[in-house]
Order: sequence, then structure tokens, then C-alpha cells
Amino acid sequence: MTKIRLLLITAILLLILPLHVSGHESGEDIENISLNSEAAILIDANSGEVLYDKYGDQSMYPASITKIVTAIIAIEEGNLDDTVTISENARDVAGTRVYLEPGEKVKMEKLVKGLLINSGNDAGVAIAEHIDGSVEDFSDRMNRFVKEKIGVNNTHFENPHGLYDADHVTTAEDMAKITQYAMKNEEFREIAAIEEMKWDGESWDTTLYNHHQLVRQRDDVTGVKNGFVSQSGFTLVTSASQDHIDLIVVTLKADSADFAYQDTEKLLDYGFENFETYTVEATPDSLHLGNSEYILEEDFVFTAEKGIDWNQDFTEDGKLEIENEQGETIETRELTEVVQASTMEEHHTLDEDTETKTHQISVWGIVLGVLGLLLVLMMVNIIKKHRRRRFFY
Repeated sequence: MTKIRLLLITAILLLILPLHVSGHESGEDIENISLNSEAAILIDANSGEVLYDKYGDQSMYPASITKIVTAIIAIEEGNLDDTVTISENARDVAGTRVYLEPGEKVKMEKLVKGLLINSGNDAGVAIAEHIDGSVEDFSDRMNRFVKEKIGVNNTHFENPHGLYDADHVTTAEDMAKITQYAMKNEEFREIAAIEEMKWDGESWDTTLYNHHQLVRQRDDVTGVKNGFVSQSGFTLVTSASQDHIDLIVVTLKADSADFAYQDTEKLLDYGFENFETYTVEATPDSLHLGNSEYILEEDFVFTAEKGIDWNQDFTEDGKLEIENEQGETIETRELTEVVQASTMEEHHTLDEDTETKTHQISVWGIVLGVLGLLLVLMMVNIIKKHRRRRFFY
């Protein structure tokens, strides 16, 4: 009977305890959110704060959300006005295409639109070959870009489109950071938000409709990309904005597109209902705190419970502290210490005095050295004369 009781208790605990999920305790209980996606994350797009995390650091296959990186590189490190000549290699790539033809000449900007809106794998290869000459070299650029410019460390790309490769991996956390970076670019934001566009190609004239359904269905959704290969399941990256907060949701390995969208909307609704982005504006003048002067150089953005009353305080040790209604510190930011002009002038004067004294000492050293050398020569000359006299005597 004891073993049966233990098994029953264990089963009950497994049912009521949450998975590896974290988030702010606010409004709707975070543990009540049930997702089909194997991994997911919700962040504040401005502060970067993680509001929900389900296996966000787990290595996964991204599929076509890879194209977010290809697009932002094309925009920032390519030239959207370039004319790209399509290769046979680009035309022959598998999967979703915009039906480019070998020898066809297409503007880079149009390729980026075909890449993001219609998930054109051929557009991805054409972009890669135009910028770096080959898919392999462009993939190296992608890996450098996300590590050096964005600062993610658990992502590795083998191609610009997201077709399956065992070494082509990312995490929900990394994709959220990548998307946060990309959405700061105005050109990227505009393209990611396009609902439909006319496509006049050499072999394909049609209207492209954004493959991300929520871009066409919800006014607050501003992008960005969906994906699918059998090994990755259904992947989805979404950005959305309301007056009080901008959100980014990443869901990975859902069992169907419907589940990916349902999971995403659950997280968006949770974020919008419970959180708000707040801003402490940069200080135009320095603050005298303790024995030093400090300044808040840039606006400080933080995320907290929606609609809270909060206060800011500057401490004597040079920190900005945000307190809630209960007087609890919920956010802290280090201020920048200001070096006073008078202090700088004093240091400069001291440096000049030291330099002058050093120069004077150096000059006197030379003078004394020369005098010493002359004295030695005179002594040698006297000794020689003295010896000559003794010899003649």
C-alpha cells in the first residue's frame, strides 16, 4: 500500500507541477499557460526582459525562420539597390520558391521581400551568392554576424534558407534576440509587415501573401516569419505592438501550424494583459550623489506589471533604483560617474608641471654631464703635463 500511495503522490505532483517554465508572477498564473510547442519564449522587445521561457536554451532546428538573419544581413551588409543575376544553383534549390529563372536579373530589395513574405528559398540562395559568392561563405558570414553583432552563442547556420542540416541549429532565446535586433532596423520592419505584394517575375506573375498568418489577421502583429521542415516541426517568430509594450514570441517544434499560432497568441495575450514597458529618461544634468557626480546617459527601459505605480531613487553609491508601491526594489541600474572639468584641468596641470619638471631635470642632467666630462678632460690634461715635467727633471 505504501508503494501505491507513493506512486499516486508522484503522479499528482507531475500533473500539478510546471514544466521548465519561468515568468513574472503577474495577472494570469504563468503555470496555467499550456503550450504544444516544445520550446518557446516571450520577451519585451524594448527592454529584452524574458517574460516567459519554456526550454528557451534548448538546441532546435529553426527551418525558415533562418531567413530573418539572411534578410537583415542583406539589408545591413548588402545593397538593396543592387541588381542580382540568378544562378542555376538558386533556381534548383528545393522547397518554397518565388520561381526565379537562371539569368534573370532581380533587385536585391525584391529578393528580400520574396524571402520574407513568400519564404523563397531560391531568393535566399541568390542573396547569398551575390553577397559572398557561395552559400558556404555566406553561411560563415551569418555565423559571424549573429555572434559578433547580436551576441548569441548557441546558434549555427549552414545555409541562408533553413532547409534541414544536422548542424543548422538555434534556440528560442537566440531567435528572440536576433529578432529584437532585426526589428530595430526600419527597412526590415517595413518588409516584415507587408501583408501582400504583386510579384512580376520572368516566369511567375502573382500576388504574394505573407506566409505569417497573424500579420494578415491581427492589427497588432508586425511580423515576422514562419517555418517548417519535418525535422523542425512548425516554427514561428512573431513581433507585436500595443501602446504599452512591444513583444516578441518564438515558438519551436509545434505539431502543426495551428498549434504554433495558438501558442503564439496565448503568449501575446499573456504579455499584453500583464506587462508594460516603463522608461526613466536620461538625466540632462549630472546628479550630485555622495561625494561624486553621476549621470544617466541613456533612457533606462524596464518591464514590470501593467499599470503599477512606481518611484525612482538615485542612491549615494551611484545607482538608479526603481521601487514598487510596497517600497520593494524591482529594477536597478548603475549610473555613469562624471569626471569634473576642474578635476580634469587639475590633472592636466599636474601632468604639464610633471612634464616641465621632467624636461628641466633632463636639461640639467645634460648640462651636468657635459660639465663633468670637461672636468675629467681637464684633470687628464693636468696629469699629463705633470708627468712631462717630472720626466724632464
